[in-house]
Amino acid sequence: MARILVVDDQHLIRSGIVTLLRTVEGLGPVLEASDGEEAVAAAREHRPDLILMDIKMPRLSGLAAAERILALGLDPAPRIVVLTTFDEDEYVYAALRAGCSGFLLKDMPPQQLLSAVTATLSADLLVAPARVRRLVEQHVVRRQRSRTGADATSVLTDREVEVLGLVAKGLANEEIADRMSVSESTVKTHLHRAMTKLDLRSRAQVVVFAYETGIAQVGA
Repeated sequence: MARILVVDDQHLIRSGIVTLLRTVEGLGPVLEASDGEEAVAAAREHRPDLILMDIKMPRLSGLAAAERILALGLDPAPRIVVLTTFDEDEYVYAALRAGCSGFLLKDMPPQQLLSAVTATLSADLLVAPARVRRLVEQHVVRRQRSRTGADATSVLTDREVEVLGLVAKGLANEEIADRMSVSESTVKTHLHRAMTKLDLRSRAQVVVFAYETGIAQVGA
């Protein structure tokens, strides 16, 4: 049964999400934390499968907490989804870049939140690939690339580079397999090996990497 950790410094929002999730049959314990420091401690102790994390919090921000949690080396690593508002794209981009699996808007309808949580427990990427791609493209064109394509991709095979590029375009593993005329398990193997070599933790982080290194082209 999946363990979920809800992290938000606003008691009303946090308790509302926790209460909602506890109505779902089949979920495991739903834990809560009021800031980033508590989140890191709870992740280390309880090893949640999914963390819903507010970005802006006192003591330790959600982004900093996510980075610390992902650096703990928990196996399996928790999927971290950031809770955001419309005016926090810069923070969301940083969270995806750090390895978070997606983002949710705080004002989304309750049933939509439940559906999203259920989906992310069995998916690599919570939000629609097109939304991630648009967000990444907007930020890549504003900033200087942090890595050069040649340096960053030199450890990858041609097939691994091809898979990363197709992931960045928003294709699912099955679609990539059809495009490359290989099995879906082969695609998963190429993707897993590439992510391991590059220390990438989520499919969203793959999209960010692909655009920042030029594997994927803005507007292509």
